[in-house]
Amino acid sequence: MISIITITYNAGQFLERTIRSIAGQENATLGVDYEYLVIDGASTDNTLALIQQYKNNVSHWLSAPDWGLYDAMNKGLQQVSGDYVWFMNAGDELHDAHVLARLLGQVRSSSPPADVYYSDALFVREDGSPVGLRSQVTPHVLPGTLHWPDMALGMKVSHQAFVVRRAIAPTYPINNLSADLDWEIRCLKAAQRTQHLPFILCRYLVGGLSKQKHRQSLIDRFQVLTWHFGFWPTVWNHIRIVWRAGKRVEFFACRGCAQV
Repeated sequence: MISIITITYNAGQFLERTIRSIAGQENATLGVDYEYLVIDGASTDNTLALIQQYKNNVSHWLSAPDWGLYDAMNKGLQQVSGDYVWFMNAGDELHDAHVLARLLGQVRSSSPPADVYYSDALFVREDGSPVGLRSQVTPHVLPGTLHWPDMALGMKVSHQAFVVRRAIAPTYPINNLSADLDWEIRCLKAAQRTQHLPFILCRYLVGGLSKQKHRQSLIDRFQVLTWHFGFWPTVWNHIRIVWRAGKRVEFFACRGCAQV
């Protein structure tokens, strides 16, 4: 069984599209093939009303104050019971109605099953129109075989296109805006086998970050990469990152702090 977790806070205008994309999955049964959890940070908008509206499509939900996105993700990890964990936050969507069945088919036909399944992500605007595949609109080329050293220049795989075996999934550091990058690296370090999927897993809603938050996310990304690769290699790699970014004509600031 796959545990899908949605983290949300005052994002009712986007949450419904996420829930509907999961509820509309064909050939996948809630409670058998997957469970769906919504972890809310005590929203004051219409979030709770939406959860009640779709209560038959949600296995478990929680609404309580938290210490931010990654604290909420840790709460989600504590609640799940599936074999694999998949984060699909408010505004993000499963790519199409057949994604979950295809993913389950890959897991069940793998011998042995992989510890991490990953794919590309389709970037979309608020109106649902496509921006392009992440591997095309960012400098991150998706590797055919993924290993943790591939993350030396940043996050190779979108967090929403990264499905990991629950047994190796660590908790997130809650005081680092690039904790998703650290989490993926630690998952990959623990993984015995990864598998690239020949289909797109998700539609990722792009949006702007404030300059202040983006600046902090870059500082935190440097810290994360230093943890795993050492100080001087990270300095050199950031020179390469800056050079690479300078060659980009267009820059997409994504809601996931480590995505770019």
